[in-house]
Amino acid sequence: DMDMDMGDGMLSGSDMRTLAKATGEEFDRLWLTGMISHHDGAVEMAEDVLEDGKSADVAALARDIIKAQKAEIATMKGLLS
Repeated sequence: DMDMDMGDGMLSGSDMRTLAKATGEEFDRLWLTGMISHHDGAVEMAEDVLEDGKSADVAALARDIIKAQKAEIATMKGLLS
């Protein structure tokens, strides 16, 4: 199984090999789980920008990313249910 405790949301080489060997429902589950983690990483990075950034344009982009990524996370979690 994939280690989903990835702070940066990136899949390790081991995770990618596990995904490459998977098929069917197992592949779907592993892919969705990895993508949820990846999207969580994007949300974290965007939230950091809102805390530490100074540019209004960058902050607006960060807010758009947070909104879009959270919506996609909700959809993917629904697919896992």
